Amino acid sequence: MSAVASAATASPAPTPLPAPAPAVDPTRIFVRLKLSLLRNGLKGSSKRKAAYFGSLAFALVVACFAMLGLAMLHGNAHAGTAVVLLAAILALGWTFMPLFFPTGDETLDPSRLVMLPLRPRPLVRALLASSLVGIGPLFTLCLAIGSVVAVARGTAGAVAAVVAAPLLLLGCVTLARAVATANVRLLTSRKGRDLALLSGLLIGVGAQVANFASQRLFEAGGLDRLEPVEAVVRWLPPATAVGMVDSASKGSYAVAAAQLALTVIAVALLLWFWERSLTKLMVTPDGSTIAAAKPSARRESAGGGAWSFLPAGRTGAVVQRTLRYVVRDPKTKSAWVTALAVGLIVPVFNALQGTGSVYLACFGAGMLGMQMYNQFGQDTSAFWMVAQTISTPREAYAELRARAYALALITVPYTLLVTTVTAALVHNWGGFPAALGLALALLGSMLCTGALASARFPYSIPTDGAFKNVVPGQGGLAWAGIFGGMLASAVICAPVIVLTIYLNVADHTSLTWIVLPLGVAWGTLAAWSGLRLAAPTVARKLPEILLAVSKG
Repeated sequence: MSAVASAATASPAPTPLPAPAPAVDPTRIFVRLKLSLLRNGLKGSSKRKAAYFGSLAFALVVACFAMLGLAMLHGNAHAGTAVVLLAAILALGWTFMPLFFPTGDETLDPSRLVMLPLRPRPLVRALLASSLVGIGPLFTLCLAIGSVVAVARGTAGAVAAVVAAPLLLLGCVTLARAVATANVRLLTSRKGRDLALLSGLLIGVGAQVANFASQRLFEAGGLDRLEPVEAVVRWLPPATAVGMVDSASKGSYAVAAAQLALTVIAVALLLWFWERSLTKLMVTPDGSTIAAAKPSARRESAGGGAWSFLPAGRTGAVVQRTLRYVVRDPKTKSAWVTALAVGLIVPVFNALQGTGSVYLACFGAGMLGMQMYNQFGQDTSAFWMVAQTISTPREAYAELRARAYALALITVPYTLLVTTVTAALVHNWGGFPAALGLALALLGSMLCTGALASARFPYSIPTDGAFKNVVPGQGGLAWAGIFGGMLASAVICAPVIVLTIYLNVADHTSLTWIVLPLGVAWGTLAAWSGLRLAAPTVARKLPEILLAVSKG
């Protein structure tokens, strides 16, 4: 009995604690996540796969030719100036382009990671590793290799080149991520979405200013005029990495060491700033969208006011909806304002440089014609409401036709305005009818191909990012639809183009007025044909279109 009692009162043996789980490296997880996002974005559509791999192949071909072209500068007296300035341009591109034109990489959006139990320093390493996976980093690496090969001479230059190429890539990527993280709250707010309007204008105007400056530069003596600028830029990271190779090749080892140290210190400071911004993002509540409540203004009725000129029924409703998107939706407004600005800037700047032509007015028509592409993707997830009203090719045709009408309400008067301004600046009123007719023919051709591309190559536009224009995995599809449509537009418009060239080359300038009525008729016929051909495809593939545009 005593043995039984002692056994009953004895305490049970302690349960051993489970062994701690091994630490998981977030770097491997994020790289695998990046690869999974790219792989999953290609599932379910052979066209998407073809578009993606086609764009990848195109980028690789361009990168290889650029790398070979830079390598051929080896031994040139101005090679150092060219590649140092190219490194600075790469750094500027990596700084601002991810803000304005990102590819929709979800692994690089730190606001999605604030609820995860991750420390900032390992998270920085993981995000940096995943940032190095993609077409952009590969393209940059090719340019970096070509740049260092162009200036590397001797053993010291070769050793410096081996260090400089990855250091330049690391500096560019780190700079881009640090700037994006510091501004992520702005970019995901309404103010950030409105900033896209300004960014598009700045990029469009900046490109034309750069073109104007480059032409004046080469007219004034070429790269010799840039050597003072290069002497300053070679001390600005990450361009110092390429400057280090040039200095080492010339035997200036102290200067090369100083440039190497400056590059490493700059990358370290960027990593520190990135980690600090990431820490602030993860512990600070988002107040960027908090604003004082304001009394809503009285809204005008749907059928009154400025909309009273529209016809009743489906056509008027669709035209009004499309034009309201242009005014109210930040992304649509940004695309339209950029197209309107750049379409006028290009012919005007060329005219002011003395190299203009009245036929450059076609550039404005082409910029606005691109707004016809991805019509259903512009509606984002709201397209399902439109899809409820489309069940037959006739209803699909009415929807597409009304959208084309909305574009024509803006594009036709704008094309007339741009052609008039260009003809006045270049003092060529005799070419005004032909230029206007050719521009209208091009516009009609792009309405045709835009409708077909919207039906066959729809893609989603994300709603959660201010500057994200394509969801992951659909970037190649978007580029294929746009560039394929532009090439097809040129083919469709070819008869009018050939006639215009013939009349000018054969010195029949008195007959060029024929191009105006012919261009109007040809553009109208092309647009009508494209809408008719696209309508059955839209009605037949409506579920696929709805699925494609609703992924954002």
